[in-house]
Amino acid sequence: MTIKSHKDLNVWKESMDLVEDIYSISKNFPKEEIYGLTSQMRRCAVSVPSNIAEGAGRKGEKEFARFLYIGLGSLSELETQFEIAIRLKYIPNEIQTEVIFDKIIYIRRMLSKLIKSIVL
Repeated sequence: MTIKSHKDLNVWKESMDLVEDIYSISKNFPKEEIYGLTSQMRRCAVSVPSNIAEGAGRKGEKEFARFLYIGLGSLSELETQFEIAIRLKYIPNEIQTEVIFDKIIYIRRMLSKLIKSIVL
């Protein structure tokens, strides 16, 4: 698989959009969560496109796939943290949480398919 840049990958673009969503949603979390859930969610969200970019910049498909797997792990962690934020009622009712969960599922599928295309 040859790509010119990680920026050419739709999964990178989608995960960058998710980062923006998470930052926007988490900016209204309680101030006491700034070093807790807010920080963790933002780090996980940022980790997804960052690992895609780092893996794409490495030599070899095995290295690329390894970083994509790390991105998948960060995505799962983010999904759990998002659910925690909902349960703690940090996310207002007017925010359409299904949209974020749908984005997470979509990115997970894209990452999984990209991994399969690399390792096969």
